[in-house]
Amino acid sequence: MFTEEILASRTRNMGVSAIREILKVVSQPGMVSLAGGMPAPEAFPIDLIAGLTMTVLDKYDSRALQYGTTEGFMPLREELAKYVAGTGVAATPDEINITSGSQGLLDSLGKILIAQGDKIAVESPTYLGALQAFAPYGPDYLELETDSQGVVPEYLEKILTEQRVKFVYLVPTFQNPTGKTIPVGRREKIAAIIRKHDTLLVEDDPYSALRYRGTALPPIHKFAPEHVLYTSTFSKIFAPGLRIGYYVGPKFIAKWLVLAKQGVDLHTSTFTQALASEYLAGGHIQAHLPKIVNLYRPRQEAMLDAMEEYFPKAFNWTRPEGGMFIWVEGPPGMDLDPIYHQAVAEKVAFVPGKHFFARAGRGKETMRLNYTMKDEKTIQGAIRILGGILDRALG
Repeated sequence: MFTEEILASRTRNMGVSAIREILKVVSQPGMVSLAGGMPAPEAFPIDLIAGLTMTVLDKYDSRALQYGTTEGFMPLREELAKYVAGTGVAATPDEINITSGSQGLLDSLGKILIAQGDKIAVESPTYLGALQAFAPYGPDYLELETDSQGVVPEYLEKILTEQRVKFVYLVPTFQNPTGKTIPVGRREKIAAIIRKHDTLLVEDDPYSALRYRGTALPPIHKFAPEHVLYTSTFSKIFAPGLRIGYYVGPKFIAKWLVLAKQGVDLHTSTFTQALASEYLAGGHIQAHLPKIVNLYRPRQEAMLDAMEEYFPKAFNWTRPEGGMFIWVEGPPGMDLDPIYHQAVAEKVAFVPGKHFFARAGRGKETMRLNYTMKDEKTIQGAIRILGGILDRALG
């Protein structure tokens, strides 16, 4: 029988996703999950899929079912060039590459950029999926200090001055897990710092289209296009099961990402790329995105209102203008791990915040809450139960 001896040494850095394990728990009957980061099924444009499928087959015939180029299906890249221009990203179709979700890109970045011991700067806390993608390649994480407005530019400057950093990874808009958004003035400062130190910034932007209040902000890429690899996805604005992501970045990095992808999957599904292309070309996104926003906005408001009513005053939390998550911080020294188990026993689940930190031992007093998967009444009831548990824990 096979044992660990057959495995490559880098598998020592791989671990089971904490959130995936939690999702197994929350699949129990009667469980109210505030844990996952999944779009609501009712946000999917089911009514469009049949029509888009027929359009794709009529328009592209067998091309939609054939092998394609690693860089991506050109009609989609052409439509994306027009779409991202509206968000502040200037790119030609040839400068846009398609990936199998953003996660596929993150793994490819690790493959081509990270050697054992290389220093990677990340927010503290940061997206767990990025940590999982990078970890097998053995990086040394440098955690960037944050405040209520995200990464502190002066701390980024300090890190890049004192350390040789391979790249910086940020989620600047409605960050996962905190929901924080870096304001435009700070984005400009971060871009200037990146340019000054000739450092690569990976700007992960899956949530910016989910804005419920306030004004859209330009991506950091706009201020430093030669130093920023900008990536986004269709998972939150179309359907995650299609597994379509895309990126715009420095030509040298993009060339190597294409080579890495060729060895993994040759190319992203041509058929799903064609569906996404027609979703954009037909103007469907302009009609459907407001439906998603109008579905999530009242759910977020219900959660924030219920937290104001039921959570102990010793707790603080973010109040994002969009996205999918709210970040909660308890009193210093409190451990929310036992609270998680008590909540699950009372049929409410969340994600303990400790899983989003690059270094073990941090974030024990934090949690991440998601509001996209449940209706307002269910959310209010779950927060009432969770607030009661927190009250009792504080004595």
